[in-house]
Amino acid sequence: MAGIGPITQDWEPVVIKKKAPNAAAKKDEKVVNAARRAGADIETVRKSHAGTNKAASSSTSLNTRKLDEDTENLAHDRVPSELKKAIVQARNDKKLTQSQLAQLINEKPQVIQEYESGKAIPNQQILTKLERALGVKLRGKK
Repeated sequence: MAGIGPITQDWEPVVIKKKAPNAAAKKDEKVVNAARRAGADIETVRKSHAGTNKAASSSTSLNTRKLDEDTENLAHDRVPSELKKAIVQARNDKKLTQSQLAQLINEKPQVIQEYESGKAIPNQQILTKLERALGVKLRGKK
């Protein structure tokens, strides 16, 4: 390195800057509290109908009145008593408990309990699984 000449340094200083906060960061609770402590201006904007139910209640007065006058009682179909008895009978014939039957059809024991007590809403897929596991027809003729 003896014949090259004087050694100089031509490095430029590197400045690293932080990104400006995006809109979500400006709304962050920590950032807002820090701005309050520093005494910075905080902009608050109220959206129209924010926190009120004006938009929902103003147009439903006719529908609400119709619903109030309607006397029909609507309910989901439940498991019929014949189906409940058929499930219990077939399960007892196979000498299975509710939890064992549930494990056979990959369902929770609560599902079997609801079907046998009549609280369940009939599901065709579950009824098909029960028919296969118990080896009986639980629904009408196919």
